Parts: sequence; C-alpha cells; structure tokens
Amino acid sequence: MKVDKLNFSGLNRPMYVLEENKLIHNLSVIRDVADKSGIEIILAFKAYALWKTFPIIRRYINATTASSLYEARLAKEEFGNKAHTFSPAYTDYEIADIAACSSHITFNSLNQFNNYNKVVRSVNPDISCGIRINPEYSEVETELYNPCAPGTRFGITADKLPEELPEGIDGFHCHCHCESGADVFQRTLSHIEEKFAKWFPQLKWINFGGGHLITRKDYDISLLIQMMQDFHKRYPSLKIILEPGSAFGWQTGPLVSQVVDIVEDHGIKTAILNVSFTCHMPDCLEMPYQPTVRGAETLPLDTPIGDGNIYRLGGNSCLSGDFMGSWKFEAPLKAGDNIIFEDMLHYTTVKTSMFNGITHPSIGLLHADGELEILREYSYEDYKKRMD
Repeated sequence: MKVDKLNFSGLNRPMYVLEENKLIHNLSVIRDVADKSGIEIILAFKAYALWKTFPIIRRYINATTASSLYEARLAKEEFGNKAHTFSPAYTDYEIADIAACSSHITFNSLNQFNNYNKVVRSVNPDISCGIRINPEYSEVETELYNPCAPGTRFGITADKLPEELPEGIDGFHCHCHCESGADVFQRTLSHIEEKFAKWFPQLKWINFGGGHLITRKDYDISLLIQMMQDFHKRYPSLKIILEPGSAFGWQTGPLVSQVVDIVEDHGIKTAILNVSFTCHMPDCLEMPYQPTVRGAETLPLDTPIGDGNIYRLGGNSCLSGDFMGSWKFEAPLKAGDNIIFEDMLHYTTVKTSMFNGITHPSIGLLHADGELEILREYSYEDYKKRMD
C-alpha cells in the first residue's frame, strides 16, 4: 500500500514504520567510519533486532553482538554469522548452545571464565574469549543506564585482575556509554588506558561496547576517527571493536498511533491512544523522556494547565501512570487523528511487552517510493503463546 510519508494518512491501526532510506543512510555512515578508522563496528541486538531487515544490514557490516542464547541464535541463523556474545551470567544449561552460536564470548567475572572456559572451547575450538572490565568511570547521568555506578554488577576493576591474565583470555570488553558523543568517549578512553593499558600487550582485541551515537547529527565523527587511528598507532596489535545499537536505528522511523478518545479531569485533557507507553515505548517511562510528536510542541512537565490545544497523551493499558505530557497541537485533537511519535525504532521493538493483552503495533518497512511493506502483524495467538 502507498502512504503519505508526512502524516501517514490511511493508517488506522498502530504501526512502527521503518523508513528504508534512513536506515541505509545510517548504515552508510557507520561503514564509512569503520573503513576510515580501521575498526570493526557491529550491531547490538539489544537495541535493534528486526531480522527481516538483515539482508539490507549485511551489505554494510559483517557481525553482530548478542546478550543471550536467543540473540546468539538470531545472529547465527538469521544474520548468517556467529555473534560476539556477552552476558552477566552464563548458565550450565545454556553455555554450550551459546558457544556454538558465538565467535567471541565475554565473561563478566574470572569465576565465570574459570567455570566455562573449557566448556566453550570444547564446543567451539575457534571461539575467542574475553573479560569485561570496569574502568570505574562513566558520564551516563541516568542511574538506570549507568554500567559503572558504584556497586555495579558489570565487569572487573583493575585492582582485581592478576598481572598475568589467565591463559585463554584474548580480549577486553568495556561498556561505559549511552547515546554519547565522541568527546565523552575521548574522556572515557583516557581512564581505560590509565587503568588497563598494562594488560594490552597480552590481548588480541578490545571491544569498547555500545552507546556511541555515531549517526546523530552533532556527533563528532572526525574526532572518533582520529581517536581510533591514534589508539591503533599506540597499540597496533589490538583489533578495535565498537558495538552500538541505537546508532543503527537512530531517527529511522516513527511509531504511528491514533487518538481513540479525549477525556478531561481537573482541566487536564488527555488524548487516549491505541498504543501504550509502558508496552510500546517503555524507555519513555524508564529514562524518563518525552518523545517528539510530529506537528506538536513538546511542553515542559510543569507547564501550567490552561486553555488551548494542550494535551497529555495517554496509553490504553490499565497502568495509572501510562501517560506522558504535555504537548501543544496546532488544532484540537479528535478521535481518529494520527499521533506520530518520532524516532521509535531503537530500544522499542526489542523491549515491547504484551502487558494487559494490548493489541500490538504492526511493523512496516517504508520504501523510498512510498510503498509500505508489512513485515509483521501480531494476533491473539502471539499473546496466548506468551502464556503457554
């Protein structure tokens, strides 16, 4: 079906719409950065895992990163290459299957490495093992997303590593960022080197994790390229890996929803939608942050109640807090109007839930010619299967 890219008129059900040309733009930027800096950039499934778009993505990158058995299977079975896998804790009943689907496996502690090193190598002799390190520095302000906060369960601090790494450890993995710029990475990198550089001669690779928002318009790509070139000159034997997730899906498409009803209480007007923040946009409540709504002005949370086309937007679940506000629209809202939440492809489609049995948004791929291809529709059977 053909749709209007501006207002998606004709859609009367909720849908995540991935715009193919925007995805290709991001992939082109990512590949260019990788080529110029001499590093490998791989896709983190935790932020983006729409496997029906893998044929597009495989034209630009060669590998992916997983955090679980199912993600590792997705890498091997659908992307076509084994995953770079990290988990805070592997289990006896999954470790062999994970190893079979992984080219690299990173352990969160020396205990885990000692417990499973022989197992993974017996299953996959070619696997490369690493250890996650904690540089005890991160500029991530939201505690929920800060992997280096005091008391973190992620990684090993420098004071807990032996001078000589155990045989079989090929690499370090470090994750310190969340939608961060190259300047943040520059400051973080100095801490990583200060604490861990003495072990670099014992390694084959270092993975600087995700959170590098390379495709954001204000990201300093030149600085990143220069940093990575300089790092490689200092440590020429180390292969450098980045594994962003959001950068791949950044600004690649909206969640299109519709107004079902307008309710008012204490002078506050709420447009109730056929989507849910808690089910379909969970990061908005977790962060929290107010998403951009096309054609509307995002207002501060403390905006006084008043006249005009100012509305909260409310989800259709039974959770009392399933709403956000407020936005000012050009005209009064009415049932049937499209509400378009911008930039809703990363950390949404992978985190949605079927809480309350809410009808799930479909997933569509919008081609450059305006043709909308439906990649996935959800049914009662999908909800029921989660209860099996």
